[in-house]
Amino acid sequence: METAAAHRDQVAELYDRVLGQRQLILASNRGPVEYQYTPDGRQEVRRGSGGVVTALNSLTQVADFTWVAGAMGEGDRRAWEDSGGQPLRSPLPGHRVNVRFVATPRRVYDKYYNVFCNPLLWFLQHYMWNSPYDPNIDATVYDAWDDGYVPVNQAFTQAVVDQIESAPEPPVVVLHDYHLYLAPAMVREKAPDSIIQHFSHIPWPAVRYWELLPAYMLEAICYGLCAADILGFQTPSDARNFLDTCEWVLSDVQVDHAGQSVRHQGRTTYVRSYPVSINVDEIRDMASSPQALDYEKQLQDECGELTIMRVDRAEPSKNIVRGFRAYDLLLNRHPELKGRVVFLAFLVPSRTDIRQYQRYMEEIRRIIERINTTHGTDDWTPIRTYFENNYTQAIAGMKLYDVLLVNSVIDGMNLVAKEGPVVNTRDGVLVLSVGAGAHRELSRGALSVSPADIEGTMQAMYQGLTMSAEERADRAQRLCSIIEERDNLHWLGSQLHDIETLLLQGSE
Repeated sequence: METAAAHRDQVAELYDRVLGQRQLILASNRGPVEYQYTPDGRQEVRRGSGGVVTALNSLTQVADFTWVAGAMGEGDRRAWEDSGGQPLRSPLPGHRVNVRFVATPRRVYDKYYNVFCNPLLWFLQHYMWNSPYDPNIDATVYDAWDDGYVPVNQAFTQAVVDQIESAPEPPVVVLHDYHLYLAPAMVREKAPDSIIQHFSHIPWPAVRYWELLPAYMLEAICYGLCAADILGFQTPSDARNFLDTCEWVLSDVQVDHAGQSVRHQGRTTYVRSYPVSINVDEIRDMASSPQALDYEKQLQDECGELTIMRVDRAEPSKNIVRGFRAYDLLLNRHPELKGRVVFLAFLVPSRTDIRQYQRYMEEIRRIIERINTTHGTDDWTPIRTYFENNYTQAIAGMKLYDVLLVNSVIDGMNLVAKEGPVVNTRDGVLVLSVGAGAHRELSRGALSVSPADIEGTMQAMYQGLTMSAEERADRAQRLCSIIEERDNLHWLGSQLHDIETLLLQGSE
């Protein structure tokens, strides 16, 4: 099997071959670095947070390019002001990336992010509009579109175009996620010769679900995306759903389902699936770091004879409450496990200023309290929780599970399902929802569950806890092999190959 180092060399060589003299400009809501300032005015820089940054971190270490990103906090805004709006070279070790911040007015950004992107788009695309009351599309949403989502996409476009002005050849522009659905068409209008790719990190739902959105908004989103040369999605199902959506929504469109392309307004857009993955070496290095080893030692005292674990952002799509209900059922159905099994839950507070997330966190706390009160004893606490954003601690914890529960309702990928198996030291069993994007790749090594099936999830957890050592080892090895072979460098390489094919077609 090829090593990660070999993958890295291949991606670096492919990057140089494909782009040559072309500039790569990448844009996403969050960037690769975050700036903060101490009370005495000293600047501090750390790696950016979020799944997009994690997925693209390997690229920052093998290629020189410019990353256009939103100024997320006051530190980013100050760094942007001090730079005169010009790109900043990342000072982080190993980084070869320049960061160009986009600083929009705070009220505009709030409408864009906290009203339209979240919870509206994010909830819709995760099939989370399951209430007759909430969310509703009212005048506030219309205003957030007009005075938030559209102008922020325009601001990102202008930053990309400003960067293009210094490019000797038409650049490759790669835009990321649901925050920037309108930007491909905007960039195309101002820089028509650019090669444009857009990648969606979250699910693309079926077309009939998209009809919850006002028609003119949905049409603008599809129009915006179809200005790209290549559209990337996490799974083939997402790609098929996008093709169906274009066929349903756009006029004067030709959709080639077999060839996975859309022909619209004289341009062909290729629709592909690229399952995002992890940097295996980086995760394993973190798991063996002194800080992680300290956490591991502490967590060993919290584990039971048997340990179930989950690592999630505390948000509705992760299906945390149903996971705990399945655990409650497990303790009722198999009382012999009481006192022997512990459920460790690493839960990161998420979007705490959004009402739906606040309610969900309250529901999580209530069920944990009920289970611990109902089943717990003076010597045994059934569920132990860690409500904090501590990635190193979570990685250390995943070395110790016997069962890792990933039961999300609908997920773009869910990288926890890939991180856990490559660091676990106990031949732990992965219980994986069919709704997670990772399921398509990992089903041969995991125990599959339906996200709404509490009975089936309970049975899968019990099967994992009682599985023979031989089967555990076999499943664990299968998972590691799949993840090592299809790491995040493979993800990047697949996209570069398709960009290369596009460039070769254009030169013929």
